[in-house]
Amino acid sequence: MPSLDPAVAEIRRAVRSALASAPSARVVVALSGGADSLALTAATVFEAGKLGTAVTAAVVDHGLQPGSDAVALRAAEQARALGADAVVLTVQVDAQHPDGLEAAARDARYAALRQRARDAAASAVLLGHTLDDQAETVLLGLARGSGAASLQGMAAARADDEGMLWLRPLLGVRRATTRACCAASGLEPWDDPHNVEPRFARVRVRERVLPVLEDELGPGIAEALARTAEQLREDAEAFDEMIHETIEDIVEHAEAGISVSVAALAANPAALRNRIIRLVVASEFSAALSRTQTLEVARLVTDWSGQGPIDLPGCTAKRAGGRIVFAAR
Repeated sequence: MPSLDPAVAEIRRAVRSALASAPSARVVVALSGGADSLALTAATVFEAGKLGTAVTAAVVDHGLQPGSDAVALRAAEQARALGADAVVLTVQVDAQHPDGLEAAARDARYAALRQRARDAAASAVLLGHTLDDQAETVLLGLARGSGAASLQGMAAARADDEGMLWLRPLLGVRRATTRACCAASGLEPWDDPHNVEPRFARVRVRERVLPVLEDELGPGIAEALARTAEQLREDAEAFDEMIHETIEDIVEHAEAGISVSVAALAANPAALRNRIIRLVVASEFSAALSRTQTLEVARLVTDWSGQGPIDLPGCTAKRAGGRIVFAAR
């Protein structure tokens, strides 16, 4: 018998490992028709079949390009030919989204995928992000100066606030491998014109920045960035565990909000103190603080001269009676 193509084997191994964490009668694969998601769908159908797990390929039509409906239908047909159930999900993208078109499309896509997975009683949604996507995410986070959280990149497995498990089996796989997998499997991927549109920052990183880094610093830049993300994620998980243990002793409920001991915050190093502040606001008011906002709150602890209250997203912060009080606005 002919030997299995190495690209096909690599992707199947990655998917096999991911499916071990999501035992279920059904999983959903996000399929765009591109090489990454098409290779992921093929491997998932193969590996899930050995587990008795059904696969639904969910194709999201954002309606942002002429003929997007035809592209979505073709992707669904390819999924059915592979042995998956397939459904096309048409979404409305908010053109006025404050974070731009990419963010709006992502929000609409994830909401549709989550709902489809819920409707199908699926345990997980599989996404086709690759090592190259991870490297691009880390570089974008570095350029924006948005801190260690953004440099962690994307998680290989993450349960969201609604309990849905999101899996990215291909985070250790190069984009070239997914294309080789499709070629070896006789699959014809769709090339999204947006993936070469320079008005998108991610495309500029992919087409211009990473190649320059590879030329000037040598090969292996993408792998190094992905390793950095993994290491930072490990550090962040350790920090989060420490924070949750600390918070139990220093946080009290207050009128219309929550309060934190000034003395306890002052006793912690800045990195831990700032994480506590961000976590308290995020968990109590579902709001994210910028670094500038976080440091202003920290000054109520380390450099207080009567200032305050401080207006924050969804709440205010002030120092009162040896505590930092966060209250809903």
